[in-house]
Amino acid sequence: MFKRFAGRGVDELRDVAIIPNYYPYGDGSCFVKFGGTHVICAATVEEKVPMFLKNTRTGWVTAEYGMLPCSCKERTDREAAKGKQSGRTQEIQRLIGRSLRSVVDLSSLGERQIKIDCDVIQADGGTRTASITGGFVAMYLACMKLLKQQKVRENPIQSHVVAISCGIVEKTPILDLNYFEDSNAEVDANFVMSDCGIVEIQACGEQRPFSEEEFSTLLKYAKKSKDTLIEKQRLALNL
Repeated sequence: MFKRFAGRGVDELRDVAIIPNYYPYGDGSCFVKFGGTHVICAATVEEKVPMFLKNTRTGWVTAEYGMLPCSCKERTDREAAKGKQSGRTQEIQRLIGRSLRSVVDLSSLGERQIKIDCDVIQADGGTRTASITGGFVAMYLACMKLLKQQKVRENPIQSHVVAISCGIVEKTPILDLNYFEDSNAEVDANFVMSDCGIVEIQACGEQRPFSEEEFSTLLKYAKKSKDTLIEKQRLALNL
């Protein structure tokens, strides 16, 4: 069986912390930490929607994601300097947007958009799942501000949403992979979950196919972590 760093159990989360109102600007923000992965999430409300939603009386939630040049051991160039986003960045920010929209009644927002910026300041695996978990807190705070300003009649957020990574390393299913584990994983998966059930699953046999039994174990570990992560969100939001 694969032995994890510092004796962490196969179904044990890293140290998770969420600090709300991390920025003085924006309409909602937080700092989220999953072990060595640190992300700043900020939400901005815009009194407009994309063109395809104009005059539909419904809102939108979208996300932007980026990694700072020195967030990893080796410096990476800013994508703005390259003139385009990588396919990985586009895929991750679309996942974040889909995940957050899944728990929002968009019609309750009216014709306004919430943009969630997720900036990775330190990366050690699971940056997309940390961004979703923290992005929810930033979005919730922004919606509370809309309520306080009486711009919406009710909270458009219908349930919590969190995300966690799982994988198989040396034939051992494990939860919440760090970079070393992720880079050596035979199977890699990300689970997005709400209070009501599963929102999205990304799973790939990177080195080999995996069995239904192995997938069931990964799903079990992910579901076990859901309540803990939602409780972290609730504590950050004083709910």
